[in-house]
Amino acid sequence: MSFHPKMTYGAAFHKSARDLDPDRDQGPPFEYTAENRARFDRIVQRYPDAQRRSAVLPALYLVQYQQGHITASAMRYVAGLLGITPADVEDVVSFYSMFYTKPVGRFVLQVCRTLSCALNGAERVTEELSAKLGIKPGETDPSGTFTLIEVECLGACDRAPVVMVNDAWHECLTPGDAAKLVDDLKARGEAALSGCHHVVEKK
Repeated sequence: MSFHPKMTYGAAFHKSARDLDPDRDQGPPFEYTAENRARFDRIVQRYPDAQRRSAVLPALYLVQYQQGHITASAMRYVAGLLGITPADVEDVVSFYSMFYTKPVGRFVLQVCRTLSCALNGAERVTEELSAKLGIKPGETDPSGTFTLIEVECLGACDRAPVVMVNDAWHECLTPGDAAKLVDDLKARGEAALSGCHHVVEKK
């Protein structure tokens, strides 16, 4: 057993630039909904015209929020709005592992595997989640509800092991409680998560 096994990022839902094929998986023509276009317009106003390209990250988050992952068509759409090339957008998508280039489940379970979490049982957390869901890391369950991914540091080392579910947190997850987390997510959604203790302390 290794405390820090090798992770192959390109094998799951995030593809590196060399793995993305611009002639494959174009996806249907993409356009923001009226609500998301209004959000984009508000966001882009924060930047000087000469720095409009700096809005690429929030623009891509809006795409992923709207359709679950980012297609080549969506990259071209964002490029057009920001006045940059599709290659510029693809560079960003391929660099950041939080952007998905193929469909994921309703709940994306990201298990941190960096040292603090590894020493506190993250590998066993992954094993328990895999057994409960019947999938391996990098896969989505047949219902399309859960995707399981292993990631690097989530920045809450003192609360290890940490699992990020979509954009929310669950801290101090023991292997014995991993299956219960899945059941709670099915029953209560993100209300089942513990949240970030730094946020809790501020309340």
